[in-house]
Amino acid sequence: MDLSTWTARPLPQRQTLAGRYCCLEPFSPAHEAALFVVSMAGDAEARHRWLFEGVSDADAFHDWFAAKCAQSDPLYFAVIDQASGAVTGRQCFMRIDAANGVIEIGSILWGMPMARTRLATEALYLFARHVFEDLGYRRFEWKCNNENEPSKRAALRFGFTYEGLFRQHMVQKGKNRDTAWFSINDGEWPEISAAIFPRVGPPPGSSSPTERRSSCARAAAPFTGCIWTAPNSIPSPSTPAPPGCCASPCS
Repeated sequence: MDLSTWTARPLPQRQTLAGRYCCLEPFSPAHEAALFVVSMAGDAEARHRWLFEGVSDADAFHDWFAAKCAQSDPLYFAVIDQASGAVTGRQCFMRIDAANGVIEIGSILWGMPMARTRLATEALYLFARHVFEDLGYRRFEWKCNNENEPSKRAALRFGFTYEGLFRQHMVQKGKNRDTAWFSINDGEWPEISAAIFPRVGPPPGSSSPTERRSSCARAAAPFTGCIWTAPNSIPSPSTPAPPGCCASPCS
């Protein structure tokens, strides 16, 4: 592979990424209250098990949120349901290596209203599409605690290739963390995009928010998806994971 003409890639910016069913908006104070409700609703302890932060009250969440708003790596986005305008989750770009064209999606918390729906699928797609097609990166990564089986299943379902295990990689919340690594490379993206994400993304010819919202009536329809068999992948389940599996965060 000749990379003699390779140059560093642009950094992701604070810009909205819009699709048919959801849009991703860079964190702003307008998202804080709704995201707190989504993050702490229901079984918050289970939802935060794999995240680096824990369940918090409104004051602690405010401090966490304010710190994330000020950062550029990780660069956080709120997931907005195009049909209702509601904040339904969050995700971020992290470990951004523009010199080598490598970037990771992480700190995912997809609330139950969007988990296992087209919103979750499209939220992942919008990141991947931006990474490969707009910014020209070579590698898109997904990492998670090796004990987080739902996250590993989600990575495979979204087309990532399992690359191996970093043993004793971190100490997280007072426990050892072995980290499972997954990736999609730029050469794989066209096939993965066509196979797994054919019905998400900006509608053809759509240019205005009104046009995008008009195509969102099925935003809450369950996504049954295909099981992608990637080279060197860990075994993929033969049936879809139970509802809410994509709410189990990676990284």
